[in-house]
Amino acid sequence: MTTLVFGHTAPDTDSLGSALIWDWFLNHTGTPAAARLLGTPNTEAAFVAKRWGFEEPAIIADVEDDQPCVIVDTNNPAELPANINNANVTAIIDHHRLVGGIETKGPIDITIRPLACTATLMYDLMGDHAAHMPDAIKGLMLSCILSDTLEFRSPTTTDRDRDLAVALAGQLGVAIPDYAAEMFAAKSDVSAFSDAELLRMDSKEFETEGTKFRVSVLETTAPAIVLDRKASLMQTMTTVAAEDGVDQVLLFVVDILNEEATLLVPNDLTKTVAEKSFGAAVSGDAVVLPGIMSRKKQIIPALKV
Repeated sequence: MTTLVFGHTAPDTDSLGSALIWDWFLNHTGTPAAARLLGTPNTEAAFVAKRWGFEEPAIIADVEDDQPCVIVDTNNPAELPANINNANVTAIIDHHRLVGGIETKGPIDITIRPLACTATLMYDLMGDHAAHMPDAIKGLMLSCILSDTLEFRSPTTTDRDRDLAVALAGQLGVAIPDYAAEMFAAKSDVSAFSDAELLRMDSKEFETEGTKFRVSVLETTAPAIVLDRKASLMQTMTTVAAEDGVDQVLLFVVDILNEEATLLVPNDLTKTVAEKSFGAAVSGDAVVLPGIMSRKKQIIPALKV
């Protein structure tokens, strides 16, 4: 059977790009494989796929029993198909904290490393095969690194991520600042999305001290476009929280260029989170958090109620 390769729901650039990269690698090394998506990719991911000549993979709602799968850019069952434990997961390649809860039919290859980007990890796993990557795959890999590191601004950035991105850009003849600006402009174009779609576009569920959150992050070079919708976004948070079975949606609008995040504060719970988690002084319905760029490293580990 063909091995399906997919990342998390609400696919971003690293999730989509890594699925396509590992699809190429498995086929290159003799294992029939096909990338899939678990939802509509965000605007940056869609731009990257088109820029490097890829059709967006088909979206699947679930996986069949015994379907061979490789999971990339997540290990969280909440971000995976409902039937994942009945599929045949053969590998997990990720750079997030270990969540647990995935059951497999036998021993598998699991690689989780503290890098900014799954694609960086994949390059290292390829060994000598990396030299055979076509330019389109190199372009995806560069895009994943620039996206997840916010062009090296994120505190998750490692020397390995940076060095690989610089090397790939050199091989492709790409100027990193110019290409990153194109990517971030695509990411910032959210005009076609509803408030509910924005709140779910790049989000992860997290529970602390008995309170369940949907932690949403919108990374943009034009934060005003999102913040102009502040009132309707905060109103929609109630609906999204009820539909998704969480107590509160937290929305962080990350200003890539100014290296700060704005947290919307619709109620006392969110105010308490802002004050206890980030030492912020909240006086209105939004608060600016200087230096906050990374959900993985700076937001989720800090959350307190």
